[in-house]
Amino acid sequence: GMSIPANNSPVRLALIGAGRWGKNYIRTIAGLPGAALVRLASSNPDNLALVPPGCVIESDWRSVVSAPEVEAVIIATPPATHAEITLAAIASGKAVLVEKPLTLDLAEAEAVAAAAKATGVMVWVEHTQLFNPAWEALKADLTSIGPILAVRSEAGNHGPYRPGGVPMLWDWGAHDVSMVLDLMGRDPDSTSASWAARGEKDGGEAGDVTLTLAFSTVEAHIRLCNTMDKCRRLAVFGEAGTLVMDDRATDKLTLHPPQPDGNWPVGQGHALTVTDEMPLTRAVRLFAGAVRQPEPGPSPLELGLRVVRVLGACS
Repeated sequence: GMSIPANNSPVRLALIGAGRWGKNYIRTIAGLPGAALVRLASSNPDNLALVPPGCVIESDWRSVVSAPEVEAVIIATPPATHAEITLAAIASGKAVLVEKPLTLDLAEAEAVAAAAKATGVMVWVEHTQLFNPAWEALKADLTSIGPILAVRSEAGNHGPYRPGGVPMLWDWGAHDVSMVLDLMGRDPDSTSASWAARGEKDGGEAGDVTLTLAFSTVEAHIRLCNTMDKCRRLAVFGEAGTLVMDDRATDKLTLHPPQPDGNWPVGQGHALTVTDEMPLTRAVRLFAGAVRQPEPGPSPLELGLRVVRVLGACS
C-alpha cells in the first residue's frame, strides 16, 4: 500500500511527458513549496538537468504511475494518450491532473469518468483558463452586470500550423468551450460550427471557425482563427453591463456599459481587481492542495467530459 505522508510534507507528484508544456510543469512545481516532483516519465535523458535532485526519470510511464512514493500524477502528453494513462493512474489510486482536452474521443472520456466515479479517485482537467485569476474574478463580478444575454470569445494567432497536430478546434476550442460551460452551468441545447475559411498552411491546418453554443436565452459565439493577429478575449454581455477578460491587455478584466448590439465594447472600461498569479501556478497549487483532501476544484473531470462532448458535436 501507499505510505501515508505527513500532512504538512510536500505532495509527491509524478509528471508524464516533458515536452514544451511538460517543461512548464517542471518549472511550476519547482516554485511551489507544497509540491515536489519525484518522478518524471520521459525518454529524453537530457531532461535530468531540468528536474530537482532525487527526481527519478524513467522512459516507461507505467512504472512511474505505479511507483509507491507517487501520490498524484500530472499528464502532459498528447491528447490521444490521455485516456490510457489516466485510467492507469486511477487504477493505481493516484489523483490526476490531465492536460486539456481530456480526450479527443467521447467514448474514451466517458470511460475515464466511469472509472473515476467507481473508484472515487480525483481527476481534474487542466483547462488553463478556468484556473485564471481573471476568470475567477469575472465569475465573482457577474452580479454587477445582471442577467446574461450573450457570450462572445475570440482566440487568434498566426499559426501554429502543425502537421498531424491536435486540430485547432480541440486545442484552442477546449479553452473557450470550458469557460462557456462553466459560466452557464449546463450543456447547450444545440451546437454548430461555421467555417469562414478552412485549408492548409505549411502542412498543417489553417482556418477560421465560429462555434455557436445555444442555451435557452443565451447564445455563445466562439471564434477560433489561426490566420489572424494574436488575441484571446471573452466578453459576457449582461443587461446592466459587459465584462471583458482579455489575456493580452494590461487590465485582464474590465467592466463596460451594456452592449445591446453584441459588439465588442470600445474604450478602456473600468479595470477590476485580479489576483496576480499565473493560471498554471494556480492550477498546480490548488491540485496539490486537494490531493490529500479531494474536492472538485475549478475544473473537475465532469466538466472536461462535457467539453469533449461539445467539441465532438462541433467537429
